Amino acid sequence: MISLKVIARLLDYPEQALFDHQQALVEALEPASELDLHHSAQLILLIRRFCARPLLDVQAEYCELFDRGRATSLLLFEHVHGESRDRGQAMVDLMAQYREAGLEIDCRELPDFLPLYLEYLASRSKEQAAGGLQDIAPILALLGARLQQRESPYAVLFDLLLALSGSEVQAQALESQVAKEARDDTPQALDAVWEEEQVKFLGEQGCASAQQAAHQRRFAGAVAPQYLDLTDALTGTKGR
Repeated sequence: MISLKVIARLLDYPEQALFDHQQALVEALEPASELDLHHSAQLILLIRRFCARPLLDVQAEYCELFDRGRATSLLLFEHVHGESRDRGQAMVDLMAQYREAGLEIDCRELPDFLPLYLEYLASRSKEQAAGGLQDIAPILALLGARLQQRESPYAVLFDLLLALSGSEVQAQALESQVAKEARDDTPQALDAVWEEEQVKFLGEQGCASAQQAAHQRRFAGAVAPQYLDLTDALTGTKGR
């Protein structure tokens, strides 16, 4: 699916090459039969709008959106395993999947970085690519809903990925859940995470348990876990 390669490029950190080759991206979508005219037009419009803006502005927006907090992280396993031990094994399994397909990572990104995973799926058959997207459809819907709440143009890309997956999962079904979430990218939330990490480190070095307990009470609920809740993700929920 050439469209997956294009979407992967748009979800990666924006560089001058993206702007220089925008026409090539648009032309590459012409034979992309997996996209209907509406979705193809959405993708082309997004490319044009991104490349019409100053590169530094687009880069700053990207960092603010995807590199602050965990809620919109493009690391897939962040939304499933968090910092648990299971995340490491999931990384190993995904790396093995890449190698089985004859692919090797030649960059510094982690294997669960979404653009990297999309590049992998783009090398598979249409059926395999759709299956791979279905595997992560709940994560795509969650990210899409959070980006819609933040009125980000990137939300369109997640709608397109869900459409390509053929999944019944939709970002709109998670709007009410996302609306109740505490933002984790505010200065206060980021400070709370930093201080919590400091307390954990000091605690390992023998910090008084009373001090640690006081800190935990102070920041309880300050940064709500942003891990995946599939309860309302499917359109076929009860009553529908």
